[in-house]
Amino acid sequence: VLLAFAGIILAIVPTLVEQIGNLIKDGPEMIKEFTKSAWFQDVSGQFGSTIQDAVDGVLGFVQNPDNFLDIGGGVFAVGAGIAGGLTGVTIVLILTLYFMASLRSMKRVAARFVPAYQRDTFSELLEDVSSAVGRYVIGQASLALTNGVLSLIFLTIIGAPVPALLALIAFIGSMIPLVGTLSASIIISLICLFVSPTTALIAIIYYLIYMQIEAYVLSPRIMNKAVDVPGALVVIAAVAGGALGGILGALVAIPVAASIIIIVQKVVFPNQDRKRTPPAVTVA
Repeated sequence: VLLAFAGIILAIVPTLVEQIGNLIKDGPEMIKEFTKSAWFQDVSGQFGSTIQDAVDGVLGFVQNPDNFLDIGGGVFAVGAGIAGGLTGVTIVLILTLYFMASLRSMKRVAARFVPAYQRDTFSELLEDVSSAVGRYVIGQASLALTNGVLSLIFLTIIGAPVPALLALIAFIGSMIPLVGTLSASIIISLICLFVSPTTALIAIIYYLIYMQIEAYVLSPRIMNKAVDVPGALVVIAAVAGGALGGILGALVAIPVAASIIIIVQKVVFPNQDRKRTPPAVTVA
């Protein structure tokens, strides 16, 4: 976990700092070149001087030294938000390590709350549920890795900027069910717009197709193998969890469904199938 976290940080931070520096340095020149492109000239010819006035206003704002304080305040707010996000990620990482280290002892303590004659059955059931949750995490990571690798190959082919960083964004987005892949796709397409509108359009078409394949082909098959939940139930659980609890609901929907299936198969069905001895009849 620590090596994966360090690898992500080393992959993101240097590239992000370099690209932000390049954007600040070359931003005005990029805007000028964008306004001289044939595509911009065609759009400007159709909509009159509205777009040109907007671009001139952006250039005037950026090049005016009096606006540096306002820009600095916005940058400070963004920096504070990033620092808060990094703090949250660090807390989650530390809690993850603690839970991984103390999971066995937590299971033993939980079993102590159950009467001794039911303790073995409860421990076995708890082990099955925790294993299902672990397999779900591995399945979700497999989906994210698939998206990341395919994105790296595709973005390299179409000539997108910093394809490795964009592929990492796709990987992180796919770890969040329902909205993660869509959000990452929007971010990647917007960044591709800096290369050319055609590149951005190709990226949008690719991710629209990929999201359908991931939602209705890859995710049901991988989760069916990982947590032994039928494919149709995977889709229903993810949609229902997202509708009821948002992102958090979508995250826990599939492992909750797997846990319910395990409890039904190992507790409910055996109780229903157990033959009960009829009560003895007492003759007066």
